[in-house]
Amino acid sequence: MDTTPVTARSLGKFFFSDGDTLERCYKDSLSGFREWYQLEHASDWVLIEENIGEHLSIDETSLQDDLFTFLSNKEGHCKKGSIVAAVRGTKAQDVVEVLLKIPEEQRLKVKEVTMDLSESMADIVTQAFPNATIVLDCFHIMRRCNDAIEEMRLRCKREAQAKVRKEKSEFRKRQKRNAVHRRWYRIAHPKKYKGKTRGRKPARKNEKFRPTVLSTGDTLVELLTRCRCALTQTPDKWSERTKERMDLLFTKFPKIKESYEIVNKLRAIFRSTSLDREAARVKLHGWYKAVNRCTIREIKSARDAIKSREDKVLNYFIERSTNASAESLNSKMKGFRARLRGVSDLPFFMYRLCQIFG
Repeated sequence: MDTTPVTARSLGKFFFSDGDTLERCYKDSLSGFREWYQLEHASDWVLIEENIGEHLSIDETSLQDDLFTFLSNKEGHCKKGSIVAAVRGTKAQDVVEVLLKIPEEQRLKVKEVTMDLSESMADIVTQAFPNATIVLDCFHIMRRCNDAIEEMRLRCKREAQAKVRKEKSEFRKRQKRNAVHRRWYRIAHPKKYKGKTRGRKPARKNEKFRPTVLSTGDTLVELLTRCRCALTQTPDKWSERTKERMDLLFTKFPKIKESYEIVNKLRAIFRSTSLDREAARVKLHGWYKAVNRCTIREIKSARDAIKSREDKVLNYFIERSTNASAESLNSKMKGFRARLRGVSDLPFFMYRLCQIFG
């Protein structure tokens, strides 16, 4: 349990013992948790300064209905020696106060810190590690652009739903008019045959509203719903049916096609392995011009978010570092939390994280 994120109950099944009893014994006697030197402040922050290295990552995760900021060492590879610090909250002042407990000599040795687009995290890194280069994760940048396409898709979907509701309302009004007309016709032309009915009821009387079905078998709303994942992928990852659906989507909504092509141009810049920082700057400025020629406000908003952080974005092309290590560590901690069915004792959970990843 000191080296692997397993629960006491899962171990209890192998040793034919009660899991709750095993956890209490581990917590009170076997683990050394009661003598842990960070126990007093473990619910607010923990610091393992010997794990600091030249290449760090910073990210936030949710624990016990609150956000925690985690600083991790890339050289730990999400194993022992990864966690450097964990601080409750994302306020820059609180996190910096804890990180300044690390000796200045060690903090000045940090060369690079990868992070997402958070401004508070940029303030933390600037104050705590003045010699470090801030690198914005290219995957978060692409997510920001994909969010712009998603906003367009949802807007088009809302418009399509409103159109369907309008068509349904008109259909019901037409049914009411037809019913009135049928009653008038029966009065004006009384029946001259025996029996109550003549044949079966007219189909148009019980007809239900059906929205227009496209060539792919989808309605317009379904088409906009089912293309969500495909809009985040490159065309080479589409299946034949997806290609047919996307061709129809781009025919119906040329603005979505335009924004998708613009985002793919930015993706190609980040995927290029031959670009250095200055060549990438030229390519990025060319992408700015392509965005200027369009009239899509969502894409321009994403452009502005990238342009305001241009130097930090271009730092990616120095060593092509990403925040994948922090995201992987975050995923492992969430998986551990899920196995525990939530965090009931936060200090003990932090102790176990420090034992496994610290």
